[in-house]
Amino acid sequence: MASPLLVNVAELLRRAGSVREINREIDVDFFKFDDSRIIAGTQVDVALTLEALTDGIVVHGKLGAQWSFECRRCLKALTGRAEVEVQELYQAVISDPDAYPITGEQLDLLEMARENVLLAVPLAPLCRADCPGLCPQCGADLQVDRCTCARPERDDRWAALDSFTFKSRVDEV
Repeated sequence: MASPLLVNVAELLRRAGSVREINREIDVDFFKFDDSRIIAGTQVDVALTLEALTDGIVVHGKLGAQWSFECRRCLKALTGRAEVEVQELYQAVISDPDAYPITGEQLDLLEMARENVLLAVPLAPLCRADCPGLCPQCGADLQVDRCTCARPERDDRWAALDSFTFKSRVDEV
């Protein structure tokens, strides 16, 4: 099956400064994410601008996709939307190590979009910044229940570290 982001760029390559817009919603299955965080059956929003340069094509715009995962502390189910701004360079003769190749007069933006969406999805999200998580002894959700487990005894070998305080660099500004 042909890529939904396969673009004929023959006209762009002939005139530096020419522009082409791409606005599509593409089924997530085309991207073959192989990542359980990306919600199957949803759409990836693609809003890109292709602009011809003398030595290639710059692609910039936005990509967006729905994700689902669990809080890394309390394991509560979370969903969200990954939005990412992209700016990538495509070149026929690659002079920039980060550039994608242009082969012939076709440009396949699918791999670039796939990589950027995957990088935008959080690896270990939190339901909220101050999530207390689960009790390590009984597994109680500390957001909902107050745990009555006995706290582990303190190891005296680490007691000297209690006197240390740390300043955040944000506090210094």
